[in-house]
Amino acid sequence: MKADVRLMVTADGSHTAINQTLDKTYHSVHGAFQESQRVYIELGLLAAFEKFPTEELCVFEMGFGTGLNALLTAREANSFQRKVIYTAIDANPMAVEDAKQLNFDDLLATDYLLKLHECPWNLPVEITPWFTLTKQESKLQDWQTNERFHLIYYDAFAPTAQPELWEPEIFTQLAHLLLPGGMLTTYCSKSYVQRNMRAAGLSVEKHPGPPHKRDILRALKMG
Repeated sequence: MKADVRLMVTADGSHTAINQTLDKTYHSVHGAFQESQRVYIELGLLAAFEKFPTEELCVFEMGFGTGLNALLTAREANSFQRKVIYTAIDANPMAVEDAKQLNFDDLLATDYLLKLHECPWNLPVEITPWFTLTKQESKLQDWQTNERFHLIYYDAFAPTAQPELWEPEIFTQLAHLLLPGGMLTTYCSKSYVQRNMRAAGLSVEKHPGPPHKRDILRALKMG
C-alpha cells in the first residue's frame, strides 16, 4: 500500500514529506538535506569509505521514504568513484507521482531521483556506474536476507509513531546484518535506544547532530 503523504519545504529549502497516517515527517523540519547529510553521509558513508577503503560497500537502509538518503549516497559514490551496493526496504512506499514533486534534484544538481523511485522493486538496478539499488517492499520484522552490510542507515519513523521498531529484538536483528566492523547510524539518541543497541552487542557513540538536534548515534559491531 502506498503511503498517504503531503510535501512541505523545510528550513534549508529541501522538501520533506508528512506521512498523514502517522502524522510524522520523513525528515527534520529544520532541514531535510542537512539532517540526511549529517546523520547518514558524514557520520555513516564517509566514515565507511575510510574504514573499508578497498571494498565494494554494501549499504542497507531501513525506510527508503523520499529517496533522499539513497540520492545523497549515489552522489557521493559517483564523486569518490566507489562502488556502492544499496538495499532499501519500505513497508509503505511513496507513490511515484508524489516523488515527482520533490525538489532534491534541483537543489543537489543531480538527475536521478525519479530513477530511484521508478525503478522496479525486488530487482537490482544500476542507477549510475557506481551505485546499484535494490528496493524491497517489506516490514523490517518480516524481512530475511543472507546479505551482510558494512553500513546501515536506520531511518525508521520516531519511537512515538513506531515504538516496535526501536525494541531490543530489532537491534539484535540489525546487528546480525552487519559485517564485523560495520556501522549503524540513526537520528534517534534516546537513552533506551542506546541501551537496546548495547544489549544487541553494539558499541554506541554519541555525536553532534544537525541544526536543532544535539545528539545523534553511531553504533559499531566490534570484531
